[in-house]
Amino acid sequence: MKHMASRAILGTFLLHSLLWAQASPKITGVEPGTAKVGANITVNGENLGKEVVEAIYFSDDAKDYKAEVSQQSATKLVVKIPDLKAGPYNISVKVGDNIFIQPVRMTVE
Repeated sequence: MKHMASRAILGTFLLHSLLWAQASPKITGVEPGTAKVGANITVNGENLGKEVVEAIYFSDDAKDYKAEVSQQSATKLVVKIPDLKAGPYNISVKVGDNIFIQPVRMTVE
């Protein structure tokens, strides 16, 4: 009986993990790769809709800076670069209470 209960728990855990992996956001690119503060950029990817991604951030080694989103779909976001100092930034996504830094970078002029 214990063996069956362990299997049920493991199966539930694996199902939830699989569903999370399918719905997790993935950024594949940013256009343009270099832009000035206040400019709009397009963030391309997968699972970027409002039901998954709550916010977009520009992240450096110390802090995350929230961007203003003007358009959002499952495959594309248009965001305004916040008031940042010049330099490279990772694009990050907020899902629930967590901010996930993506391996896509852009440079603020």
